[in-house]
Amino acid sequence: MRSRSCIVVLFIAFLVPSAAASAAAKATEKSFVHPGMLHTRADLEFMKQKVVTGEQPWRDAWDRLRSSPSASLAFEPRPFAHVIRGPYNNPAIGSNEISASADAAYCHAVAWYITGERAHARKAVEILNAWSPVLRDFQQNDAKLLAGWTGRDFLNAAEILRHTDSGWDEKDIAQFKKMILGVYYPLLKEFFPEANGNWDASIMDAMLCIGIFCDDHEIFDRAVEHYLRGHLNGGITHYVYPSGQCQESTRDQAHVQLGLGEMALACQVAWNQGVDLYGAADNRLALGFEYTARYMLGADVPCEDVISPVARGRFSDIYYPVYQHYRFAKGIQMPYTERTAERTLGRSRTALTLYRGPSAEPAANRGEPKPSEVAAQAGAMRDVSAKPAGTSRVQAGQSIQAAIDALKGASGWVVLDKGLHTLPSPLRIASGVTLAGQGNGTTLMLDPHLTGPAIVSGDDDLHDVMFRDFTFEGATTARLPSDPNAARRNRSRPNAPSRGGIRLISRNGQPLRNIRLEHVTVRNCTESGLLIEGASGIEIAACSFTDNGGGSPAGPYDNVSLARLAQCRISGSRLNNSPSGSGVSIRDGREITISGSEIARSARYGVRSTDSQNILVRDNLVEGNEAGGIFFDADKDGGRKIELRDNHIQNNGGYGVAIARAADGLLLGNRMIDNGQENRISVTESKQVIERPAGFN
Repeated sequence: MRSRSCIVVLFIAFLVPSAAASAAAKATEKSFVHPGMLHTRADLEFMKQKVVTGEQPWRDAWDRLRSSPSASLAFEPRPFAHVIRGPYNNPAIGSNEISASADAAYCHAVAWYITGERAHARKAVEILNAWSPVLRDFQQNDAKLLAGWTGRDFLNAAEILRHTDSGWDEKDIAQFKKMILGVYYPLLKEFFPEANGNWDASIMDAMLCIGIFCDDHEIFDRAVEHYLRGHLNGGITHYVYPSGQCQESTRDQAHVQLGLGEMALACQVAWNQGVDLYGAADNRLALGFEYTARYMLGADVPCEDVISPVARGRFSDIYYPVYQHYRFAKGIQMPYTERTAERTLGRSRTALTLYRGPSAEPAANRGEPKPSEVAAQAGAMRDVSAKPAGTSRVQAGQSIQAAIDALKGASGWVVLDKGLHTLPSPLRIASGVTLAGQGNGTTLMLDPHLTGPAIVSGDDDLHDVMFRDFTFEGATTARLPSDPNAARRNRSRPNAPSRGGIRLISRNGQPLRNIRLEHVTVRNCTESGLLIEGASGIEIAACSFTDNGGGSPAGPYDNVSLARLAQCRISGSRLNNSPSGSGVSIRDGREITISGSEIARSARYGVRSTDSQNILVRDNLVEGNEAGGIFFDADKDGGRKIELRDNHIQNNGGYGVAIARAADGLLLGNRMIDNGQENRISVTESKQVIERPAGFN
């Protein structure tokens, strides 16, 4: 057994559960609470009491529910065997009918509990019994989305009916369960993370409800697992970034609110079963709500790329239940969410079904959710430092190559004006040249008809080169679609054009020397955003490499790929979202330091190092990487002198840290939360690894 001090081991397998993981384990060990989806019995009694006493805003919300067509006793279900919903509900064959029926079943179930009028119970039962023996499948583009929405409402209605004296016959309950397990669950069980994240949010909500209704812990835990560690656009760290920006923030605010709202409903269902998904990733959902509410109220927010103003100011009714939970149950202050909630409370039935009013004994004040400061200033910025006198300036449309060639044999700056600079051929950078832009207003892009890298070495012994203050766009157009997921899918397809960013490779065995990148953004390349091979003295400071390494046939590629390097430092940078590779991959490196960087949401690992030595990884946020957080492996001799210090490693799909065939290593003060493989660290075939854990939760 390891101690809490200092030990030498050959294999380490730590079981370090987070609060959410521990709660999930406890939920698996005990019976489900019934009723226990969106509403426990205490919740239902609370609603009933508020309506009976006529208190506001519950009474007005109740009146709105009662006056809606869904709550009418004249409602008639129209079941379809094959429900078809195309993109944005076109075509719509049975999709409107099943949506109306699901909503009506839920409304009547709530009305039954509040009033005790059996007519409402009979109507809810009639609706469920009408669809259960008829529905066979959902079809076309929006099938899973529709199943998530309607499944949640059907199941919440069924949960209330089943656990009250509603008169729902056991054989009809069995038929409903057969529909849920035979039609809904097979469609939803694999989620749909390839779509925008609001899809998986609704699916997780429905799947939690399926697990509860069917008393199936495996189904319930599958949804919990996906919330914590889902891949692509699924899971909390994939939908809400450490800044609070959401995966769909650049798309439109209606979809952002939809995704956040569905995640909040899933959290509430899990909470009612003793599982705290609200608290996952340091209360990340609260951060997403505050970011979105702040923007919706008219304030500026930081955003990678350009935040969408579409639907700004059109508030949904998602805010008050979330504010209520974080403020009163956890003591987290959410001033923007509170202001937004005040605008929406009383506009819908949510005031009845989810609002519980201020707590008489709120939790102790824990302050506001704070966005991560790690790499907060990474990438091309709005404001750039002054350039030295005597620089060569290049306007958009002029030849950058000609300006570089004019400096051949001498040192100097080539400064690119704002605008789009399209490269007619790969740019050959020369020794002694600083290539600088005017910040995020300067964009370079390789001619859309070309493939391969955009910037390459113009000298066999390239040295003393700097890149700074510009964006390189790896896509074939500088005007990407407003839907960020559409662009990502195009880059990830197998026949996507092979387009890379900066590729600097030693060609004669002599190392390239003294290369610096500062406040550079490289994004959307199907090949690596940055590839350096055979070099020493590399500095990557405050850069952003995102969404590189996509679906090129010659891949897989990584976001940043480094090989045969000595003396390389990466600091204050973002290394995120590689669709098929790792955030940063190092092969045969010596004296490499990665510090103060955000390394997140890549298909493989956050950091992968192979056969490297004297590697220091410290003070980084490593989260949401699908294969694992940090991986040291070996093709030949393995690693030596590996040091990991004070990293925050969370919600990665595999091991938080895995080390194979290392001669020695030191792990100090790393914080590990909600990683896969039971949140363990794996060290195999290694001679000596010393670990002093700190902050393990």
